[in-house]
Amino acid sequence: MDKTSFIGLILAIIAVGVGMFMKGVSPSVLLNPAALLIIILGTIAAVVIAFPTSEIKKVPKLFGIIFKEQKTFSIQELIPLFSEWAQVARKEGLLALEANLSEVDDPFLKSGLLMAVDGQNAEFIRDVMSEEIEAMEERHQASAAIFTQAGTYAPTLGVLGAVVGLIAALSDMSNTDTLGHAISAAFVATMLGIFTGYVLWHPFANKLKRKSKQEAQVKQVMIEGVLSVLEGQAPKAIEQKLATYLPVSERNKLNAVAAGGESKDG
Repeated sequence: MDKTSFIGLILAIIAVGVGMFMKGVSPSVLLNPAALLIIILGTIAAVVIAFPTSEIKKVPKLFGIIFKEQKTFSIQELIPLFSEWAQVARKEGLLALEANLSEVDDPFLKSGLLMAVDGQNAEFIRDVMSEEIEAMEERHQASAAIFTQAGTYAPTLGVLGAVVGLIAALSDMSNTDTLGHAISAAFVATMLGIFTGYVLWHPFANKLKRKSKQEAQVKQVMIEGVLSVLEGQAPKAIEQKLATYLPVSERNKLNAVAAGGESKDG
Protein backbone atom coordinates (compact mmCIF):
# COMPACT_ATOMS: atom_id res chain seq x y z
CA MET A 1 0.00 0.00 0.00
CA ASP A 2 1.28 3.46 -0.92
CA LYS A 3 0.58 5.33 2.30
CA THR A 4 1.22 8.79 0.86
CA SER A 5 -1.59 8.41 -1.70
CA PHE A 6 -4.09 7.44 0.99
CA ILE A 7 -2.88 10.04 3.48
CA GLY A 8 -2.99 12.79 0.87
CA LEU A 9 -6.51 11.83 -0.21
CA ILE A 10 -7.77 11.74 3.38
CA LEU A 11 -6.15 15.11 4.20
CA ALA A 12 -7.70 16.66 1.10
CA ILE A 13 -11.18 15.48 2.08
CA ILE A 14 -10.68 16.70 5.66
CA ALA A 15 -9.38 20.08 4.48
CA VAL A 16 -12.37 20.72 2.23
CA GLY A 17 -14.90 19.27 4.69
CA VAL A 18 -13.60 21.24 7.68
CA GLY A 19 -13.23 24.36 5.53
CA MET A 20 -16.86 24.09 4.45
CA PHE A 21 -17.95 23.61 8.08
CA MET A 22 -15.97 26.67 9.21
CA LYS A 23 -17.61 28.71 6.46
CA GLY A 24 -21.04 27.49 7.52
CA VAL A 25 -21.62 25.40 4.42
CA SER A 26 -23.37 22.08 4.85
CA PRO A 27 -21.59 19.09 3.25
CA SER A 28 -25.02 18.00 2.00
CA VAL A 29 -24.72 20.59 -0.79
CA LEU A 30 -22.25 18.24 -2.45
CA LEU A 31 -25.05 15.71 -2.99
CA ASN A 32 -26.02 17.46 -6.19
CA PRO A 33 -26.85 14.82 -8.83
CA ALA A 34 -26.68 17.27 -11.74
CA ALA A 35 -23.26 18.60 -10.71
CA LEU A 36 -21.89 15.10 -10.11
CA LEU A 37 -23.20 13.96 -13.49
CA ILE A 38 -21.61 16.88 -15.35
CA ILE A 39 -18.23 16.61 -13.59
CA ILE A 40 -17.74 12.86 -13.18
CA LEU A 41 -19.43 11.56 -16.30
CA GLY A 42 -18.35 14.59 -18.33
CA THR A 43 -14.69 14.09 -17.39
CA ILE A 44 -14.89 10.37 -18.19
CA ALA A 45 -16.49 11.18 -21.56
CA ALA A 46 -13.80 13.74 -22.42
CA VAL A 47 -10.99 11.34 -21.52
CA VAL A 48 -12.56 8.50 -23.50
CA ILE A 49 -12.78 10.79 -26.54
CA ALA A 50 -9.18 11.94 -26.13
CA PHE A 51 -7.47 8.55 -25.80
CA PRO A 52 -7.60 5.26 -27.72
CA THR A 53 -9.27 2.21 -26.22
CA SER A 54 -5.96 0.44 -25.67
CA GLU A 55 -4.86 3.18 -23.24
CA ILE A 56 -8.25 3.63 -21.53
CA LYS A 57 -8.23 -0.07 -20.62
CA LYS A 58 -5.15 0.54 -18.48
CA VAL A 59 -6.90 2.99 -16.12
CA PRO A 60 -7.89 0.40 -13.46
CA LYS A 61 -4.28 -0.85 -13.41
CA LEU A 62 -3.05 2.74 -13.07
CA PHE A 63 -5.13 3.23 -9.93
CA GLY A 64 -3.45 0.11 -8.57
CA ILE A 65 -0.03 1.64 -9.26
CA ILE A 66 -1.05 4.89 -7.53
CA PHE A 67 -2.34 3.25 -4.35
CA LYS A 68 0.04 0.26 -4.12
CA GLU A 69 3.77 0.06 -3.57
CA GLN A 70 5.44 -1.65 -6.50
CA LYS A 71 7.38 -4.81 -5.68
CA THR A 72 10.79 -4.12 -7.14
CA PHE A 73 14.42 -3.94 -6.13
CA SER A 74 15.69 -0.87 -4.35
CA ILE A 75 19.15 0.54 -5.07
CA GLN A 76 20.18 -0.39 -1.53
CA GLU A 77 19.31 -4.03 -2.27
CA LEU A 78 21.05 -4.07 -5.65
CA ILE A 79 24.44 -2.83 -4.47
CA PRO A 80 25.34 -5.85 -2.25
CA LEU A 81 23.76 -8.17 -4.83
CA PHE A 82 26.06 -6.97 -7.62
CA SER A 83 29.01 -7.00 -5.22
CA GLU A 84 28.30 -10.66 -4.51
CA TRP A 85 27.95 -11.49 -8.21
CA ALA A 86 31.20 -9.68 -8.97
CA GLN A 87 33.03 -11.87 -6.46
CA VAL A 88 31.57 -15.01 -8.04
CA ALA A 89 32.42 -13.83 -11.58
CA ARG A 90 36.01 -12.95 -10.68
CA LYS A 91 36.62 -16.28 -8.94
CA GLU A 92 34.68 -18.72 -11.12
CA GLY A 93 33.92 -16.81 -14.33
CA LEU A 94 30.73 -15.30 -15.77
CA LEU A 95 29.22 -18.70 -16.56
CA ALA A 96 29.04 -19.38 -12.82
CA LEU A 97 26.38 -16.67 -12.59
CA GLU A 98 24.00 -18.84 -14.57
CA ALA A 99 23.12 -20.58 -11.32
CA ASN A 100 21.93 -17.24 -9.92
CA LEU A 101 19.47 -16.60 -12.74
CA SER A 102 16.74 -18.68 -11.12
CA GLU A 103 16.91 -16.47 -8.02
CA VAL A 104 16.26 -13.26 -10.01
CA ASP A 105 12.55 -12.34 -10.22
CA ASP A 106 12.96 -9.03 -12.05
CA PRO A 107 12.63 -9.69 -15.83
CA PHE A 108 14.76 -6.66 -16.76
CA LEU A 109 17.65 -7.64 -14.51
CA LYS A 110 17.36 -11.29 -15.49
CA SER A 111 17.52 -10.39 -19.18
CA GLY A 112 20.64 -8.26 -18.69
CA LEU A 113 22.38 -10.91 -16.62
CA LEU A 114 21.48 -13.57 -19.17
CA MET A 115 22.98 -11.51 -22.00
CA ALA A 116 26.17 -11.11 -19.97
CA VAL A 117 26.38 -14.85 -19.28
CA ASP A 118 25.74 -15.59 -22.97
CA GLY A 119 28.80 -13.56 -23.90
CA GLN A 120 27.19 -10.47 -25.44
CA ASN A 121 29.46 -7.41 -25.50
CA ALA A 122 28.92 -4.44 -23.18
CA GLU A 123 27.80 -2.03 -25.92
CA PHE A 124 25.09 -4.39 -27.14
CA ILE A 125 23.80 -5.01 -23.61
CA ARG A 126 23.71 -1.28 -22.82
CA ASP A 127 21.86 -0.50 -26.07
CA VAL A 128 19.22 -3.20 -25.54
CA MET A 129 18.58 -2.37 -21.89
CA SER A 130 18.59 1.41 -22.46
CA GLU A 131 16.08 1.10 -25.29
CA GLU A 132 13.86 -0.94 -23.00
CA ILE A 133 13.96 1.84 -20.40
CA GLU A 134 13.07 4.44 -23.04
CA ALA A 135 10.11 2.36 -24.23
CA MET A 136 8.93 1.94 -20.63
CA GLU A 137 9.13 5.70 -19.99
CA GLU A 138 7.11 6.43 -23.14
CA ARG A 139 4.39 4.02 -22.00
CA HIS A 140 4.34 5.57 -18.54
CA GLN A 141 4.14 9.10 -19.93
CA ALA A 142 1.15 8.12 -22.06
CA SER A 143 -0.56 6.65 -18.98
CA ALA A 144 0.11 9.73 -16.84
CA ALA A 145 -1.26 11.92 -19.64
CA ILE A 146 -4.72 10.39 -19.07
CA PHE A 147 -4.89 11.87 -15.57
CA THR A 148 -3.24 15.12 -16.68
CA GLN A 149 -5.94 15.60 -19.28
CA ALA A 150 -8.67 14.68 -16.79
CA GLY A 151 -7.27 17.37 -14.49
CA THR A 152 -7.52 19.86 -17.33
CA TYR A 153 -11.07 18.94 -18.32
CA ALA A 154 -12.66 18.73 -14.85
CA PRO A 155 -12.34 22.43 -13.81
CA THR A 156 -13.63 23.57 -17.19
CA LEU A 157 -16.59 21.23 -16.89
CA GLY A 158 -17.12 22.75 -13.43
CA VAL A 159 -17.57 26.15 -15.07
CA LEU A 160 -19.97 24.57 -17.56
CA GLY A 161 -21.96 23.08 -14.68
CA ALA A 162 -22.11 26.46 -12.96
CA VAL A 163 -23.39 28.12 -16.14
CA VAL A 164 -26.09 25.48 -16.51
CA GLY A 165 -27.07 25.99 -12.86
CA LEU A 166 -27.23 29.79 -13.26
CA ILE A 167 -29.37 29.45 -16.36
CA ALA A 168 -31.79 27.31 -14.39
CA ALA A 169 -31.70 29.68 -11.39
CA LEU A 170 -32.19 32.89 -13.37
CA SER A 171 -34.86 31.50 -15.68
CA ASP A 172 -37.43 32.00 -12.91
CA MET A 173 -36.79 34.96 -10.60
CA SER A 174 -40.35 35.20 -9.33
CA ASN A 175 -39.49 33.41 -6.08
CA THR A 176 -36.64 35.43 -4.57
CA ASP A 177 -36.56 33.20 -1.47
CA THR A 178 -35.20 30.27 -3.42
CA LEU A 179 -33.08 32.28 -5.86
CA GLY A 180 -30.08 32.56 -3.52
CA HIS A 181 -30.15 28.84 -2.79
CA ALA A 182 -30.35 28.02 -6.51
CA ILE A 183 -27.39 30.28 -7.33
CA SER A 184 -25.23 28.79 -4.57
CA ALA A 185 -26.11 25.29 -5.75
CA ALA A 186 -24.98 26.27 -9.25
CA PHE A 187 -21.44 26.76 -8.02
CA VAL A 188 -21.23 23.27 -6.53
CA ALA A 189 -20.21 21.99 -9.96
CA THR A 190 -17.34 24.50 -10.08
CA MET A 191 -16.12 23.39 -6.67
CA LEU A 192 -16.29 19.71 -7.62
CA GLY A 193 -14.49 20.39 -10.89
CA ILE A 194 -11.64 22.24 -9.21
CA PHE A 195 -11.38 19.68 -6.40
CA THR A 196 -11.24 16.64 -8.67
CA GLY A 197 -8.94 18.37 -11.15
CA TYR A 198 -6.33 19.80 -8.80
CA VAL A 199 -6.60 17.51 -5.78
CA LEU A 200 -7.12 14.18 -7.55
CA TRP A 201 -6.29 13.98 -11.26
CA HIS A 202 -3.22 16.23 -11.49
CA PRO A 203 -1.63 14.75 -8.32
CA PHE A 204 -2.38 11.24 -9.60
CA ALA A 205 -0.56 12.07 -12.84
CA ASN A 206 2.40 13.44 -10.90
CA LYS A 207 2.53 10.31 -8.71
CA LEU A 208 2.71 8.13 -11.84
CA LYS A 209 5.49 10.28 -13.29
CA ARG A 210 7.51 10.13 -10.07
CA LYS A 211 7.14 6.35 -9.80
CA SER A 212 8.17 6.00 -13.44
CA LYS A 213 11.28 8.10 -12.82
CA GLN A 214 12.19 6.04 -9.75
CA GLU A 215 11.74 2.80 -11.68
CA ALA A 216 13.88 4.10 -14.54
CA GLN A 217 16.62 5.02 -12.07
CA VAL A 218 16.61 1.55 -10.52
CA LYS A 219 16.82 0.01 -14.00
CA GLN A 220 19.74 2.30 -14.85
CA VAL A 221 21.53 1.01 -11.76
CA MET A 222 20.86 -2.52 -13.00
CA ILE A 223 22.50 -1.68 -16.33
CA GLU A 224 25.59 -0.27 -14.64
CA GLY A 225 25.75 -3.24 -12.29
CA VAL A 226 25.49 -5.84 -15.05
CA LEU A 227 28.14 -4.09 -17.16
CA SER A 228 30.46 -3.68 -14.17
CA VAL A 229 30.25 -7.41 -13.43
CA LEU A 230 30.79 -8.17 -17.14
CA GLU A 231 33.93 -6.01 -17.18
CA GLY A 232 35.31 -7.80 -14.14
CA GLN A 233 35.42 -4.79 -11.84
CA ALA A 234 36.25 -5.32 -8.18
CA PRO A 235 33.26 -5.65 -5.79
CA LYS A 236 34.35 -2.59 -3.80
CA ALA A 237 34.61 -0.50 -6.97
CA ILE A 238 31.11 -1.59 -8.02
CA GLU A 239 29.72 -0.65 -4.63
CA GLN A 240 31.28 2.82 -4.85
CA LYS A 241 30.05 3.28 -8.42
CA LEU A 242 26.44 2.28 -7.74
CA ALA A 243 26.33 4.20 -4.45
CA THR A 244 26.56 7.44 -6.44
CA TYR A 245 22.87 6.95 -7.32
CA LEU A 246 21.95 7.27 -3.64
CA PRO A 247 21.50 10.46 -1.61
CA VAL A 248 24.48 11.28 0.62
CA SER A 249 22.59 10.26 3.78
CA GLU A 250 21.73 6.83 2.34
CA ARG A 251 25.28 6.47 1.04
CA ASN A 252 26.68 7.10 4.50
CA LYS A 253 24.34 4.48 6.00
CA LEU A 254 25.46 1.95 3.40
CA ASN A 255 29.12 2.69 4.10
CA ALA A 256 28.50 2.34 7.84
CA VAL A 257 26.88 -1.08 7.34
CA ALA A 258 29.75 -2.19 5.08
CA ALA A 259 32.31 -0.97 7.62
CA GLY A 260 30.50 -2.85 10.39
CA GLY A 261 30.51 -6.04 8.34
CA GLU A 262 34.25 -5.71 7.63
CA SER A 263 35.06 -5.18 11.33
CA LYS A 264 33.11 -8.31 12.26
CA ASP A 265 34.93 -10.32 9.60
CA GLY A 266 38.22 -9.01 10.90
